Amino acid sequence: MRIVVAPDKFKGSVSAREAADQLARGIRDARPDADLVILPVADGGEGTLDAALESGYERRDLTVTGPIGEPVPAAWARRGDEAVVEMSLASGLAALPHGEDGEPILAARDATSRGTGELIAAALDAGCTTIVVAVGGSASTDGGAGMLAGLGARLLDSNGDDLPDGGAALARLSRVDLSGLHPRLDEARFVLAADVDNPLTGSNGAASVFGPQKGASENDVADLDAALATFRDRLADVLGEPAHTAAGAPGAGAAGGVGYAALAVLRAERRPGIDVVLDLVCLDDAVAGADLLITGEGSLDEQSLGGKTPIGVLKVGQAHDVPVVAVCGRTTLPGSVLHQTGFQAVHTLTALAPDPTTSMREAPRLLRGIGHTIATDHAAADTEHSRR
Repeated sequence: MRIVVAPDKFKGSVSAREAADQLARGIRDARPDADLVILPVADGGEGTLDAALESGYERRDLTVTGPIGEPVPAAWARRGDEAVVEMSLASGLAALPHGEDGEPILAARDATSRGTGELIAAALDAGCTTIVVAVGGSASTDGGAGMLAGLGARLLDSNGDDLPDGGAALARLSRVDLSGLHPRLDEARFVLAADVDNPLTGSNGAASVFGPQKGASENDVADLDAALATFRDRLADVLGEPAHTAAGAPGAGAAGGVGYAALAVLRAERRPGIDVVLDLVCLDDAVAGADLLITGEGSLDEQSLGGKTPIGVLKVGQAHDVPVVAVCGRTTLPGSVLHQTGFQAVHTLTALAPDPTTSMREAPRLLRGIGHTIATDHAAADTEHSRR
């Protein structure tokens, strides 16, 4: 029996690798003869670099400019002339300084995406010609201006001086100078791994929808939205109408507007994050001929149905007529909806623990138990099918 184990992380509890390993341990306890293929995955945000490394990419460590200007350790991944850059490592909420309570100290107005541009520059310096930029979990709302600065662009005020980093400073932007952009940009193809379809500005834009999650007040949101509009107009002075077209394109508002700079300047192709990652790990090849596919994440909910890891993996299984089982920390979906998704079964950690805190703390043990249950159930189903 060949089983493919391809979960995402259980946020705040276990990584995708640990989740996969614990499920695999449980399966082996029940079926020592099982042929296991372990492929930790991600949905195109946090964890994308780890998924790439699991699939054979090599890690390249680099210290870059963090979201509030301080140096932070980050990394990108390389395989041949292909590179993967995960924005959250350089410019994400997790890269912010943390307070005594362990929570990130938010800086909605001043946070920058510069470090992401520095990671891309390193990949270009290394000769990479296909670069995946995985966005999500960003700390900034700067329209990707910082990313462009990390690639050599200059953002100038009316006196010809460089603006400080951060979205709020873009209100004083007078001119964008792209003449110093990395010389290898034109040789590279960029893929923007982004699930959101928000435009750059407006009531459904980057500042309005995502700014509050980054600590932006109502006044901050208004200021940042206006600053992003100024950035768009000044970029249009250089690029012409394509700058305006890109601002309204789905995904322009991703990661505080980094999607916009990627679409307008890097001419990136936007693809759903989960599709990008599943291609990176070659899940389609792994599932062909398998007997069972197991996936999962921390919470199986309405957002999951919009294209998160479990549904993306489910579609691959269905394409190969392989039954798919989901494992999650919890689910908020009613049984009727779960049945309609097409999963053969859904197992939750909360069903095995007295409370959510315990389920998160005891996740490794519970995942191992669920792995044992899945293997046992599948073996029993095979036996019953053979009798018929």
